Amino acid sequence: MTASTPIHRVPDDPVTRQALALAGVFQAASLVDELARTGQVDQRAWDTLIRATLDTNPESFEAIYGGHPNNLRRGLEVLESVIGRKQANPVVLRYGFTLLLLMNKLRRHTAMMDALGEKLTRIQGQAEHFGETHENVIASLGEAYQETLSTFKTRIVVQGDPSLLQSRMMPERVRACLLAGIRFALLWHQQGGRRWKLIAQRGALKKTLDRLG
Repeated sequence: MTASTPIHRVPDDPVTRQALALAGVFQAASLVDELARTGQVDQRAWDTLIRATLDTNPESFEAIYGGHPNNLRRGLEVLESVIGRKQANPVVLRYGFTLLLLMNKLRRHTAMMDALGEKLTRIQGQAEHFGETHENVIASLGEAYQETLSTFKTRIVVQGDPSLLQSRMMPERVRACLLAGIRFALLWHQQGGRRWKLIAQRGALKKTLDRLG
């Protein structure tokens, strides 16, 4: 995000912040599915995820997702299916909820959290040199995911076109997207998000989505 990027102020309450963070998780899940099936990706949604992953010390909560909820539009639409207002894509939901599970495992693994932080610091240097979405940066983000979260017994098995999934840079792009999902999952937890609240706070979440819509 540049200094000239307009900030769209959203209501500063826990449910809104949790909704936006969770939208980031499901946006990552949705883009993984899109990549695996088509090889293409929504550029705005993709850029938002990668920049959020690289910005480990944002100036504000809004800065994490680029200052406007529309940068998380894809994820907000998936979140509507989570609370039962739209037809759900079961594959995307599975990816999203598995990301939340992996995030909880990562939180308990201090050494892995530290290692991931060190890797992201190095990758930030790469991004300053090449640009945030350069393939060298994406490859490094994918490698960081592979060397950390991929070592858990719980893994995300990506479904899609086998020829696409084996094409150049596709494994790295998918893993970079998954790492972005973990970044937003950690943010969701930091903002007080818990899985049981998705049911207990369904009404409040619905009102929040209506406001952000």
